[in-house]
Amino acid sequence: MSYRPKDAVVSDGQGKETRAPGLLERVRECCRVRHYSLRTERAYVDWIRRFVMANGKRHPRDMGAVEVEAFLSRLATQDDVAASTQNQALSALLFLYREVLGIQLPWMESVVRAKRPQKIPTVLSRAEVTRLLALMDGQVALMASLLYGTGMRLMECVRLRVQDVGFDRNEICVRNGKGGKDRRVPLPRRLRERLLEQVERVRILHGQDLAAGAGEVFLPHALARKYPNAGREFCWQYVFPSPRESKDPRSGMTRRHHVDEGVLQRAVKVARDKAGIDKPASCHTLRHSFATHLLESGQDIRTVQELMGHKDVSTTQIYTHVLGRGANGVLSPLDH
Repeated sequence: MSYRPKDAVVSDGQGKETRAPGLLERVRECCRVRHYSLRTERAYVDWIRRFVMANGKRHPRDMGAVEVEAFLSRLATQDDVAASTQNQALSALLFLYREVLGIQLPWMESVVRAKRPQKIPTVLSRAEVTRLLALMDGQVALMASLLYGTGMRLMECVRLRVQDVGFDRNEICVRNGKGGKDRRVPLPRRLRERLLEQVERVRILHGQDLAAGAGEVFLPHALARKYPNAGREFCWQYVFPSPRESKDPRSGMTRRHHVDEGVLQRAVKVARDKAGIDKPASCHTLRHSFATHLLESGQDIRTVQELMGHKDVSTTQIYTHVLGRGANGVLSPLDH
């Protein structure tokens, strides 16, 4: 659904009339101007569509605090969504009024965000991680090992480019992580040879693509306009490419994208079940295990914070609860 007022007709100044972009088209344009990810764009468009449909297709300009609060309340009371989901809906509506419609509404600031409960993350023991990785093979095994060995997020791993793997310095540069930040993480020495072999496979595949007249990948932040040939350079290729080319949903160009993250997610789930691990373990659990095991080995929390890419150390401190290093885990000086 693309909401558009009936009278949304504009003139091009030469007597010709054209349709103005619909509301959702304008939302997409604003997201792309601000370099929002495709996932964020799709989430915002979906929430704004649901908000309009829930209010009889009325234009958001004709609605206010009553409709927004009622919509958010229904999400919590009727749909029973999580606090994070409700906050995402609120963020989408804030974006709609501020950035798309250009309306500064003071009442939007007073809308209360749902408080997210603080949960202790699921963490695997070292033995469980070993069993899990042993039941995987090929590319998915290498990717899962990287998640545990570096603490990268799932999408940071699948979006890894050849130029970001520093074999000479034994480190990986994670580009455009959460919050748009870059950071460096260690390249596990046990994965060095396997990563070198993976890069060589990518080199061969890229050569075949170039010979077929293809071989171009997506470049971020309009770099393709500044460097027209960079998209075909080997250094920009994904370390874990998709087995087939696909059409870019934004530009419409057919390129070789990175592998679908669902492939790794399904592989981890299958390996978890085979290993008999009775925990809701996922790809993100390997990241949690990375941080927890570092702290167990005596690594200081500030270093772990930097490796995880956490903005605040309080986020990293959640892993001290997993370790039991709170009040119950501290030996009183009197007991010495």
